[in-house]
Amino acid sequence: MINISSRPFGFTSAGEAVTLYTLENSAGMSVGVLDYGCTVQSLRVRTPGGESVDTVLGCGDVAGYENGICFFGAFVGRYANRIKGSRFVLDGREYALPPNEGENHLHGVLTKTMFRAAPGADCLELSYLSPEGEEGFPGDLDIRVKYTLTEENGLIIGYTAVTDAPTVLNFTNHSYFNLNGHGSGDILGHSLWLGADFFTEGGEGTLPTGRILPVRGTPMDFTREKTVGRDIGAGYEQLRMCGGYDHNYVLNGAAGELRRVALLRGERSGLSMECCTTQPAMQLYTGNFVDAEGKDGARYGRYAGLCLETQHYPCSPNFPQFPTTVLRPGETYRETTVYRFI
Repeated sequence: MINISSRPFGFTSAGEAVTLYTLENSAGMSVGVLDYGCTVQSLRVRTPGGESVDTVLGCGDVAGYENGICFFGAFVGRYANRIKGSRFVLDGREYALPPNEGENHLHGVLTKTMFRAAPGADCLELSYLSPEGEEGFPGDLDIRVKYTLTEENGLIIGYTAVTDAPTVLNFTNHSYFNLNGHGSGDILGHSLWLGADFFTEGGEGTLPTGRILPVRGTPMDFTREKTVGRDIGAGYEQLRMCGGYDHNYVLNGAAGELRRVALLRGERSGLSMECCTTQPAMQLYTGNFVDAEGKDGARYGRYAGLCLETQHYPCSPNFPQFPTTVLRPGETYRETTVYRFI
């Protein structure tokens, strides 16, 4: 049986009351979710030795999330990842977005938006109506994010959305995982397997060039499990330009089908976590620029956690050869990602 509780978490600078909802299963796994940004604030699980470990980076108060730039645990959109030049063309019309990373648009404002929360029997559903023109995107977009906790130590994240006008969208969760426990040091000793034979080449600002390259024979290859730190310092241009991994991997298997795409292991805790998704891609980010105060008095530095951001390709609206991210009236956007401790 899943137990769901809630408590006040503080107020935004605008005076909005923020609530922390906690879902817990009978095995002692729990997930804490804020209605501010649909943020995963904690993800606790028991190690093989019985210790309860919080496996995600986060902040201890609302101000940390409001003022932070790392997107700890956040639901991001309307368009996750980067859109080059903060512009795209849809049905012959150009749309301009606010640049928030140099000349480019990154992730959007939903990470700092209040959602309406509705607890269920084993889940928490959060909703928000993003109005026409918010950040320059077309269409009123009705967004639903559902967090479900299972007795098998799985966190299921389900996304749905409908629109009243053609638009583009790309949703993901931006949790940083450290399976040894948040604040316990870096994740370079974690081992990682990715079910991805290709990645999208990054150019200036890590924006895609449009080329899709094989991982085989390069430090980008995680098709055989290896430690995150083994090749991170290799003299490989794709790694040098962003100080580590910050790349979009093209996931094997059919997009739209839930399949296993990643396995992460903590070298000290004994915890292992698999990721399954319906999405076509995953951004692997190793926290190359993290430098922040965290919850429980922790200080997070470079490589303090890594993200497994299941999503569509970055900048897809500007690359017709990439899978489409267009949503039209009468269609329903629907994607699922599962993080399960095994």
